[in-house]
Amino acid sequence: MYSSFKRTRTRTLKRVRRSAASAMTDLWKAALKPATPAKRKAVKKVKATPTATKTSSKRSGTSSTASLKSAQTGKRKTPSTSTSRTTPPPGATFAKGLHTSPFGDRSYRLYVPAAARTAAAPLPLVVMLHGCSQTPEDFAQGTGMNALAEEFGFLVLYPAQARKAEVNRCWNWYKRGDQIRGEGEPALIASLTRRIIADHAIDPARIYVAGLSAGAAAALIAAMTYPDIFAAAGAHSGLPLGAAHDGASAIMAMQHGAPGRQNSVRMPTICFHGDADRVVNPRNGRFVAARALESFAGLQKTERKGQVPGGRSYVRIAHRVGKGRSFAEHWVVDGAGHAWSGGNSAGSFTDPSGPDSSREMIRFFLRHRTTLKQRKLADA
Repeated sequence: MYSSFKRTRTRTLKRVRRSAASAMTDLWKAALKPATPAKRKAVKKVKATPTATKTSSKRSGTSSTASLKSAQTGKRKTPSTSTSRTTPPPGATFAKGLHTSPFGDRSYRLYVPAAARTAAAPLPLVVMLHGCSQTPEDFAQGTGMNALAEEFGFLVLYPAQARKAEVNRCWNWYKRGDQIRGEGEPALIASLTRRIIADHAIDPARIYVAGLSAGAAAALIAAMTYPDIFAAAGAHSGLPLGAAHDGASAIMAMQHGAPGRQNSVRMPTICFHGDADRVVNPRNGRFVAARALESFAGLQKTERKGQVPGGRSYVRIAHRVGKGRSFAEHWVVDGAGHAWSGGNSAGSFTDPSGPDSSREMIRFFLRHRTTLKQRKLADA
């Protein structure tokens, strides 16, 4: 039946959808801002010490007062990634580049550790996707991943989202065209990764992708759509694949959580989420872990509680075969907001008082690799 209000409703719906995309990115920025000043205010009161000492067994829980007192007495254990260098050591490089592909152009930074000069075998590669309003340089500083690259021997690729693609430099994880293989940003990330593999001595079996916030959602999409490239994925404060399909549904998923769509790809996944995250509902962390488990059978669940000396407590839920490597891990950080756990306070959106998510991701990643069969099954 003809409706005289149909045209009005259609126009209104279009305006809502256009404004929803803008509102979503504003939500990321507005909600993220409070976390950084509060964290840095506490850090200013701490006098840096060259070495960390053991903490007292009598320290109470995760209260901010206890953390501050321990820091002031020099007993707070500094997360390993907080010691990351601001400049590469001799022999290492942190170069800029521009990648052009049929799916778009993006600049990037590539960290090549000093060990790459003398390595007897090809090294692993970790692709790091930053969050909204961040840059590769900022993300590298905040995660301390370059310092770990020197320690463990791997390259780190930091693709940069362009403002022309998203005004706040958010990866477009919520758009249908950026959620499938062979199109949009997943194809662009895959194309750039393949270029780095071709240009450097990279082990094709040990390539991993991780990200924060919008970058975490994009990292999961890249991993699930290109399992021939990526051997494992890491998501920090992100959302599962298919959690949204436009700006309006993205806001709903961020605020209330969304289960995403069913996963049939066997992708080892580690995720971190603060239980006080007000930007991306912590339920999304549970959904990420649940989706990762869908393609694995016979895994045994173990749950362990931990405490960072002078910092936050956490729960680590791992799923593995017997006592072997885990295929899915879900870390819940008590009292943490929307920030990279255990990161360097010199970077944006970090929480130095949490468990070292960068180190834990690398530990998880390096136990997984793709097979030659997996790499040959995919399209060229």
